[in-house]
Amino acid sequence: MIITIDGPAGAGKSSAAKELARRLGFEFLDTGAMYRAVTLAALRAGASLSDQAALEKVMADFRLEMPPGRVILNNEDVTREIRAGPVTAASGAVADSPIVRRLLGEMQRQIAAGRNMVSEGRDQGTIIFPDAECKFFLIADPLERARRRQRDMAGRGEVVPWNEVLEAQELRDSRDRERDLAPMIPAPDAILLDSTQLTLEQVVERMEQEVRRRIKRGN
Repeated sequence: MIITIDGPAGAGKSSAAKELARRLGFEFLDTGAMYRAVTLAALRAGASLSDQAALEKVMADFRLEMPPGRVILNNEDVTREIRAGPVTAASGAVADSPIVRRLLGEMQRQIAAGRNMVSEGRDQGTIIFPDAECKFFLIADPLERARRRQRDMAGRGEVVPWNEVLEAQELRDSRDRERDLAPMIPAPDAILLDSTQLTLEQVVERMEQEVRRRIKRGN
């Protein structure tokens, strides 16, 4: 069974997906980390992020492992590195790359094939797993999302003014919604869930109830 959770940064997708997977006994696929890992590899290689041929060459040598809570790039643990400011700033160009999206999309489908998986990202329910048995699109008020993002960054030792976080978030949201390739939009059959006033526990509880209802109905 495939469960997808899409939505903008700061809506709580990753935390909800991890906890939902734990409760259901499913595996968790962090697709955002995959794009960040490609970004890190491209930066290290000095590749132009707008050069599709250069990015394809980076992907040719790209070996990624994602054990629980970790990201291993070409046998190196880069879990912390992919969350650093330079990678975050450059990841948008990589996410817009047709070659990267195609190759990572293929990788995501291969990983999930025949497995019970909770996959989170921005196009999982629309492009990658359009036939997923259960789809969620998680949203939250932009101001609250920026506050959450700022707290997450502070937890990693990055002190950034809230207004700068909000500005960067608005630019990213606009880019994700308006790009021609795999725009960030809810799938027609996705359940929209607003996490602004909800705790993580409440968000996951609602998701779990819906998933278990569908599992029971399927049986």
